[in-house]
Amino acid sequence: MASESFDPTRPGATPHLAASVKILIAGGFGVGKTTMVASISEVAPLRTEELITEVSTGIDDLSGVEQKTTTTVALDFGRITIDSELVLYLFGTPGQDRFWFLWDELSRGALGAVVIADTRRLGNSFAAVDFFERRGLPFLVAVNCFDGAPVYTVDEVRDALDLDPHIPTLLCDARDRASSKQVLLELVQHLIERAGRAPVAT
Repeated sequence: MASESFDPTRPGATPHLAASVKILIAGGFGVGKTTMVASISEVAPLRTEELITEVSTGIDDLSGVEQKTTTTVALDFGRITIDSELVLYLFGTPGQDRFWFLWDELSRGALGAVVIADTRRLGNSFAAVDFFERRGLPFLVAVNCFDGAPVYTVDEVRDALDLDPHIPTLLCDARDRASSKQVLLELVQHLIERAGRAPVAT
């Protein structure tokens, strides 16, 4: 399933017949959610970023991301066509605690989620992991490899976050389109495998 194999602008293409899947791109403050959506979206991404001002002093924890100057206050939105049968609609969640009330609304209708983790502040990932575990929404963990950040193996991250064995975990670079695409393909594969294991209703 490679997005390059299907060109939605090609004459005769029928993307309107494709299955539409809603995916959340989630995680703590400053982990790279907006960056990932922008790197992979085939349409101009919708962003709701605002400048970080003095008003956030004492409210937003900027430790580890002191150079960050903007923040998402509602959502990011993008779209990626996987092939002629599947289109993913990406919804990036806000990271600050005070905007988490939006997560419940954004998660409605979603089939899966990507939890982006930052090894500089790995503890900030627990809330996102807990959010999806409590709701039974399938997810994977993508460790965004920031320049200069501590380097850990996938197994070390899995142990630190106490992830169940069935939850996929991988390293990525949210700035890189190919890397972001691989994360989404891994999530799609995870969703397919879970659907195959689901009990049949009688």
